[in-house]
Amino acid sequence: MLALAMVVVEPLQSQAARRERAPAAPYVPGADWERKDPAAAGMDAARLAAAIEFAVKSDAKAPRDMQLSHYQSFGREPYGQGIGPFKPRGEPSGVVIRGGYLVSSWGEPDRVDMTHSVTKSFLSAVVGMAHDRGLIRSVRDTVWKSQAPTYPLHLQASSEPGSTEGHGMFLQPFDTPHNRKIIWDDLLRQTSDWEGTLWAKPEWADRPSQNPAEWRTRARKAPGTAYEYNDVRVNVLALAATNIWRRPLPEVLREHLMDPIGASSSWRWNGYDNAWITLDGRPVQVVSGGGHWGGGMFINAWDMARFGLLTLRRGMWGDKRILSEEWVKLSLTPTVPQPTYGYMNWFLNTDRKWMPSAPASAFGHVGNGTNLVFVSPEHDLVVVVRWIENGAIDEFLGKMLGAVVR
Repeated sequence: MLALAMVVVEPLQSQAARRERAPAAPYVPGADWERKDPAAAGMDAARLAAAIEFAVKSDAKAPRDMQLSHYQSFGREPYGQGIGPFKPRGEPSGVVIRGGYLVSSWGEPDRVDMTHSVTKSFLSAVVGMAHDRGLIRSVRDTVWKSQAPTYPLHLQASSEPGSTEGHGMFLQPFDTPHNRKIIWDDLLRQTSDWEGTLWAKPEWADRPSQNPAEWRTRARKAPGTAYEYNDVRVNVLALAATNIWRRPLPEVLREHLMDPIGASSSWRWNGYDNAWITLDGRPVQVVSGGGHWGGGMFINAWDMARFGLLTLRRGMWGDKRILSEEWVKLSLTPTVPQPTYGYMNWFLNTDRKWMPSAPASAFGHVGNGTNLVFVSPEHDLVVVVRWIENGAIDEFLGKMLGAVVR
């Protein structure tokens, strides 16, 4: 009997010891962020303050009126008129998160502002969640096979019956020999060279060639072989994802990502005024992947920091998986023609070419403005910085990382 008792007791003791040695679960914020002072978070308070002061002094030079800023930049392109909402932006702002804890914030972190191309990271997350649920079997699948003909929204019948005779009644953005070769991976990496017009914006009109003779005539490059940052093609991905989910993408994002990570209710994802379709009998706005012609994600710095923490934790939020490990790996895999780009809009520091002052393992979600969600796994650090001059970012990151002392 004594031997039997020992057999029973020893495993119980071993289990208790293993529980004692088990690492504590990483902290994730609840409704509010728990704050640590810089010293407790392993950061030098004076250096941290200097980095923040530099960010504030490096306020972006573009007009704070985002509509005016548009017409001084992208609005000068062919077909450059805005077709979505713009919003004047606020003060230079930011948030510093170390180990999941709030270390510092500045400016107006509660203010909801445009975040421009950081929107693309939310778009790729929505595509990733479709992939994780089997709605997209493989990122190597051609996109066109999954796409139904899309019927644009019409609020009333034509006043001139027969006037559209001979014109297609549906949007079919993959109905060309070139576009039928495009796979999901091409769209996510901005290597598709998709051809066509969507929401009255021709793809060639986004950051057009200096030679107008090439705008409509240049030879297409095989999908996957050449990188080109192009918002029309990003919006094609948003349309394709809407068809896959058969729901408005903001609903999908809120239900499966933003609510689970405790984001506020103040963010909004806007599309263009003409980007409406009829989907399963209801009107649905197809959102845009950035603010190039207006629209995109309007969000505060706290919610951006939560998304950054989710990507730092490789898709985990506490004990809940939001994005699969496979999807995070794909997002962090360099694009062959552009090694500093993963899945949109994960900018990679491959060979430290993107941000020389940061480690090669760092990455970021970047938008015009400049808006940046910077993530450094080596430092267990997330930094949101908004409305900083683009040329000042690397120096700012050098100062911020220099404040990490342990």
